[in-house]
Formats: sequence, C-alpha cells, structure tokens
Amino acid sequence: MDVPRISPAEARRRVQQGQALLVCGYEDDSKCRSMALEGAITVHELQRRLASLPKGQELIFYCA
Repeated sequence: MDVPRISPAEARRRVQQGQALLVCGYEDDSKCRSMALEGAITVHELQRRLASLPKGQELIFYCA
C-alpha cells in the first residue's frame, strides 16, 4: 500500500485547522512523550477514542 506523505508544515496546518488528528506512531507511551509534537495524541489514545471519531476523520501519523 502506498502511503501519501505530506510536509510538516502541511500537517501542522491541517491539525491547527481541525482537519486532521496528529498521532505519534510509537506504541510505547514513554517514547511518544519524548517525541511529542504539539497537539499530538498517542496510539493508545487513538484506540480509546476510535469509536467516537467521525468515520472520515483524517489521521496523520508521525515518527522520528
């Protein structure tokens, strides 16, 4: 599967405008905390919120 990539500036714009949810791609919460970007949630938080998210919610995953 081909995963589209976007620039950090575009990711930030989409998150700030409420168009996308930023998710740290690491499953280890301590690693996510050390790599945290403003407005990002962890994979575990995403899993907890999944049922309440709109079906078409854009998700942007990042890792270092």
